[in-house]
Amino acid sequence: MSRPRLSRRLTAALLCACALAAGGCAAPGGLAAGEPAPPMSPQPRPDPLWPAWTEHTDKAPGVEVGTRVPPPQPLKDVPPVPAGGIGAMSFLQILRADPMMRPYTRQGPISAPGRAGVRPPVYQDLTGSGGLELIAAADTESGRSVLSVYTVVDGKVVSVLYTTGLRMEVEAMGADLLVRTTPDEGVEQAVKFRWDGTRMTVASEEKRYHKPGSGTDADAEPSARPDSDWAARR
Repeated sequence: MSRPRLSRRLTAALLCACALAAGGCAAPGGLAAGEPAPPMSPQPRPDPLWPAWTEHTDKAPGVEVGTRVPPPQPLKDVPPVPAGGIGAMSFLQILRADPMMRPYTRQGPISAPGRAGVRPPVYQDLTGSGGLELIAAADTESGRSVLSVYTVVDGKVVSVLYTTGLRMEVEAMGADLLVRTTPDEGVEQAVKFRWDGTRMTVASEEKRYHKPGSGTDADAEPSARPDSDWAARR
């Protein structure tokens, strides 16, 4: 065995030993086994790079994100969350207490696509707290769907996401939610939502255009929003 190869192996062994002494080998996501995920830092206030070219006001587009928007408030007319968590509550009672979702509950629950109504509830940990969030969706006759997410804050139910779209498909990507919609023929939109410590916010957004009848991607246009992995490093 040559000396350079032996040196590299010794260096790798020493680095691994240091990592073990510091608290164990990291998991694929970069955290050691049992180590909680660090909280997301609050979004900073917009800071112009070229002030002379910026007409900054408190009502400028984008200023509301993480600055003037108050934190979500608990829903009214919802009883305190029991010891069993939000999953032990009536999800329809929660939706009826939410003014944004209440109109969609009039059609009642549905168990399969094809008609208007409220889809079966889904529960998943989206905040990293170890508890479960309620993920609810409803479909309309027009093909438009609505999605809402609820979490528990100080023993009360809070809505932390509301979004709509045509022919909505929702997927979980770890603790993120990927919402796919088809706003126009030949156009697909995918938006990834991520917990920011207060609410579910957009981590990345992408539109894909398809040539009519081709069934293949003609172009892909990422939005100006940061990629989710890049945003996680901010």
